[in-house]
Amino acid sequence: MGYLENYEKWCSDTYFDEKTREELKALKGNDAEIEDRFYRQLEFGTGGLRGVIGAGTNRMNIYTVRQATQGLANYILSQNGQEKGVAIAFDSRIMSPEFAKEAALCLNANGIKAYLFESLRPTPELSFAVRQLGCIAGIVITASHNPREYNGYKVYWEDGAQITPPHDKNILAEVAKVTEFSMVKTMEEKEAREKGFLAAIGPEIDDLYMEELKKQSIHPEVIRDMAKDIKIVYTPSTAQAIFRCAGC
Repeated sequence: MGYLENYEKWCSDTYFDEKTREELKALKGNDAEIEDRFYRQLEFGTGGLRGVIGAGTNRMNIYTVRQATQGLANYILSQNGQEKGVAIAFDSRIMSPEFAKEAALCLNANGIKAYLFESLRPTPELSFAVRQLGCIAGIVITASHNPREYNGYKVYWEDGAQITPPHDKNILAEVAKVTEFSMVKTMEEKEAREKGFLAAIGPEIDDLYMEELKKQSIHPEVIRDMAKDIKIVYTPSTAQAIFRCAGC
């Protein structure tokens, strides 16, 4: 199917929500934009997805997120890891909470439990949660340092690290097999919670994570002694905190 046929399908098929269809219909006549959105499927690389947010097969949206998650779910099922579940975290980017929930509900529809953080969390806490909860995998919705119009989807394995061989190639192969949206499963949030497939996580993991972080301090007495002189510079463009001590 060519990009124009794909475009017309997304504009008319009621599988796609009305807002998505209206966004695409407004592009009619803008062939360059239509081609860019539909000339390919958003590529699932060794770490996951990353792309501009918007409607289309070459964009980050709830449909491409579901499609990637279906491939991940298929691989988890092949590894008999469905009972272990998947932890999911997200950052403050546009659509991050929505993408996280869509990923969770796709996993749930495949019989895989999802532990979804109730609000944004740092990526290292996702790694901690995967190990603490004994999950088979983890997902973080983030696009790191990319511009605001981007979002992304990173997959972690049961060791808390981003996927490595052979899991990366195997997951990639499973995602590639999901060629039609009719192959993608999802379910309603209410049903997922009632059946115990969707669980919220928050302070109970936060507290354990902070305790483990404190254990990493080599010289806590220095922090106490220098606390009044520590200055913090925060840059949201890289989501990193830089600590500078007076006299350092």
